[in-house]
Amino acid sequence: MNELLRAEWSPEQISGWLRTQQRTLLSPEWIYQHVYRDKQAQGTLYRHLRCQRQRRKRYGTYSRRGHLPNRTSIEHRPAVVERRNRFGDWEVDTLIGKGHQQALVSLTERKSRLSLIAKVSRRCAEAVANAVITLLKPLRLPLHTVTSDNGKEFAQHERIAQDLKVRFFFAHPYAAWERGLNENTNGLIRQYFPKQRPFHTITHEEIHHVMNKLNNRPRKALGFRTPNQVCFGIHPSVALVS
Repeated sequence: MNELLRAEWSPEQISGWLRTQQRTLLSPEWIYQHVYRDKQAQGTLYRHLRCQRQRRKRYGTYSRRGHLPNRTSIEHRPAVVERRNRFGDWEVDTLIGKGHQQALVSLTERKSRLSLIAKVSRRCAEAVANAVITLLKPLRLPLHTVTSDNGKEFAQHERIAQDLKVRFFFAHPYAAWERGLNENTNGLIRQYFPKQRPFHTITHEEIHHVMNKLNNRPRKALGFRTPNQVCFGIHPSVALVS
């Protein structure tokens, strides 16, 4: 288990993998407690917990963000989105780098786990909306819904919805689990683009490389197929050569 933690697997991923692959029952909470006991013993496992950064990002932010106009709560999102049995339902978030100068826009498709990433020079509503539209519009996939948190960078949600002909929903404050897939994907992205890195140094080639890494990685939830296989029929043996 410690080896999996050091490989940057989350406690939830470890718990699920051990349950399905080795019939070992360890809850995510037990694994967290194991990490904290290790920390108290001067261990270093806690340094590999991606969720530490995620949680610090969430706390204390919503009170400053206020309410976006004309937002539609996730409570009104169609139940079919939760079942993940169709293409076209996306979760979106932003990641910031050192100095909060630039940001990455992260999109994840719920059924296939397909990941899309773009860099924006400013974490503002216009730049984020432009990035979301630019990433999703050329796809040869249906587009149904987009779900985000309540950040002000999503203030142009109505423009996104109109341009892409999708329905845009907002998760509840402090409810990161309502966009758990995107949160987990952000943790994977942080392995390549840590918060301490100035994002202005990130190149488009690096972003493309990371998207290839994520989209050509077999997923247990997909029967060990890759997101690119599920969406586009691209076999990893072909994708990884290119």
